[in-house]
Amino acid sequence: MFDMFAGMEKTLRAGRLATFAFFALNGFVMGMWIVHIPAVEHRVGISHAVLGWLLLLLGGGSFAGMQLTGPLTDRFGARRVVPVSAALCSATLVLPALAGRAWTLGAALLLLGFGNGCLDVSMNTHAVQVERGYRRPVMSAFHAVFSIGGVLAALVGARTLSWGWSATTTLTGVSALGLLLAALATPALLPPPGPTERPAADQPSTAARRRTPARIWALAALALMLMLCEGVAGDWSALHLRDVLDASPATAALAYGSFATAMTVGRLLTDRASERFGPAAVVRHGAALAALGLTTAALSAWIAPALLGWTLFGLGLSGCIPQLFSAAGHFDQDAAGANVSRVAGLGYLGMLAGPAVIGPLTHFVPLNLTFFLPVAFCVTAAGTARLLRPAPGATG
Repeated sequence: MFDMFAGMEKTLRAGRLATFAFFALNGFVMGMWIVHIPAVEHRVGISHAVLGWLLLLLGGGSFAGMQLTGPLTDRFGARRVVPVSAALCSATLVLPALAGRAWTLGAALLLLGFGNGCLDVSMNTHAVQVERGYRRPVMSAFHAVFSIGGVLAALVGARTLSWGWSATTTLTGVSALGLLLAALATPALLPPPGPTERPAADQPSTAARRRTPARIWALAALALMLMLCEGVAGDWSALHLRDVLDASPATAALAYGSFATAMTVGRLLTDRASERFGPAAVVRHGAALAALGLTTAALSAWIAPALLGWTLFGLGLSGCIPQLFSAAGHFDQDAAGANVSRVAGLGYLGMLAGPAVIGPLTHFVPLNLTFFLPVAFCVTAAGTARLLRPAPGATG
């Protein structure tokens, strides 16, 4: 009996390490693309405006991949879908570097986005399965490793660019490395869980299974609002310091740096907080702290308090999205992939909506005052965090 439990624990530990590997791979692959955007833009010979439109195809491909992969993961299991998604995401990374015209770049970004969306949902669904095995929160640490993968990509990309390596050479190497890592990590993924046993009276009808529960849509709406807030930090934090507070370009870059660092550190600490206080408390207090931080940044007339505000904003948001993904995945074990895809999909649309929403508002009010829209979203999330409490009859 002891040997059996020891074997189960070893399998679960290996599955967790494999999940870390796929999260790091996803962050590294997408980070390497971001680092090489200027080089690809120059190679194709397009304007910033055209690039902006083409990047929408990346987002559209990601959304489509998320919605397709969720049900497939429920049907075939994350153990089968994650490796295929990781291989697709890795292999398509090199395509933008090979594009020679705007339309071929658009097609390449559509495929890269599709692979990214497939991997995002499938690996998060597997993370929920790992978390269910551990019977304690572990989701936030996976998202922290994703962030670390992005930081590593920035460092590696900066070094290869300084050596004069072309985008094609670097991204081809990263694609090959991603395929190798996916192959090495795949055997450690957990087998699909067995079907949930429910009393016959509680078995949902076929039509009910196809409908997404209202609770999942509510979690997805929260994800949209909070990931829009993350998008605002990525798109506007440096511009805020540069244009509103007249900071130098180097100092302005510290705004997003402080936000991203706080996000990573916060995610490394969130699992313990969630275990002790519960996911609802993490989202409630985290979103409230984010609202306080962004308000501080928006109203500050000096650079130092503004940087503190962006840091608090990142620290507050850090644990919110992992809790939403976890809650969606645990709501119904048999539909974990589909539920995660709804939350991740709407959340990703929120991330893309950040520049589209804030930009037009700057025609009417100063940039710093537009930040009170994401502040309102954070306050809304704090006030509705009770949605994170386990639902009656939830499985997992």
